[in-house]
Amino acid sequence: MKSITIEGHLRTDHGKKAARQIRSQENVPAVIYGGAQEVNFYASAKAFKPLVYTGEFQIAEVTVDGKMYRCILKDLQFDKVSDALIHLDLLELVEDKKVVATLPLKFTGTSVGVKEGGKLVIKIKSLKVKALPKDLVETINVDITNLALNANIRVEDVKAPGLEIMNSPRIPIASVVMTRQLKQEEATAAKEVKKK
Repeated sequence: MKSITIEGHLRTDHGKKAARQIRSQENVPAVIYGGAQEVNFYASAKAFKPLVYTGEFQIAEVTVDGKMYRCILKDLQFDKVSDALIHLDLLELVEDKKVVATLPLKFTGTSVGVKEGGKLVIKIKSLKVKALPKDLVETINVDITNLALNANIRVEDVKAPGLEIMNSPRIPIASVVMTRQLKQEEATAAKEVKKK
């Protein structure tokens, strides 16, 4: 599991004025919750970048006042005008406490339908899961080898031991659709058959 290290500083002042002061120094206020106590801290905007601007699921190891917290990203807030990161919520991972996380999907194999000339369409790139911290994974692998032309893989088809998938089971996550070229070839073949 990938993890990034963030050096945080405990916040002593609270409120909008204090938050503005923190942001003016290119820092971002954040909170860690879910553990024994809530921790309000701030860190440089640069330190948060690898955690925020990625499609990967990672653990953040945040050190505040000499204490290390293992967390996952829970929520973000951006400025409506400048689009700058203005606040983060992190959830502390507690060994025996289940957490809800969004894990990216990784599609493996080459679909039968694609080999026949179809086009793979990814409909969902991640799934919401509930799991103990020890069961969290970087990606959920989905084998698409047997995915035929005009067929779907649904949420219920995903095998993820130790993870309770929260998404609706009937939602398609990937399908193989017929390409325009394949449709034309089939139409031409059908016409040829009629001529005979």
